[in-house]
Amino acid sequence: MPPLTIYPMYFGSYLVTSQVFHVTPLSFALVNLKPLLPGHVLVSPRRVVPRLADLSQAEVSDLFMTVQRVGRMVERVYKATSLNVAIQDGQDAGQSVPHVHTHIIPRQKADLDERGGGDAIYQMLEGEEGDIGEQMKARAPKRPRFPTVDNEQRDPRSEEEMSTEADWLSKEMVEEDSL
Repeated sequence: MPPLTIYPMYFGSYLVTSQVFHVTPLSFALVNLKPLLPGHVLVSPRRVVPRLADLSQAEVSDLFMTVQRVGRMVERVYKATSLNVAIQDGQDAGQSVPHVHTHIIPRQKADLDERGGGDAIYQMLEGEEGDIGEQMKARAPKRPRFPTVDNEQRDPRSEEEMSTEADWLSKEMVEEDSL
């Protein structure tokens, strides 16, 4: 399936057009390079800004409406019973790519019991497991701005794997509109 847009899509300074599965006038959704759980996706404004406060009212509205729509779809297709929706707003909050982005993580009962329970997701997000910045840099070196920590516990997915998932989720977004 060809990309959803003829325009290049950037997550920070990284070209992610093939990972994008949903586009609105002001936001886009993309599959995650290193998902914490299956179905972990990101929603970001099209304009590259580092902090939530840097967005216009229209961008904030579009971002959260997109989070809501993508969240419904992710919950349905991954058979989740709940979602974690999180924004790490700035470097000291754990943001590893200086571009506003919302994590949508589908959850199921007892899915992280072996890691200490449901709240383990927050440690995963804030720790090395949630730091996709280093892997993005390894794929396409760009101007580093934020310090990152190497994460050897999860391997980054291939471009083909992410593109395949993006194609599938794009079709699911169309189905979501018909429900």
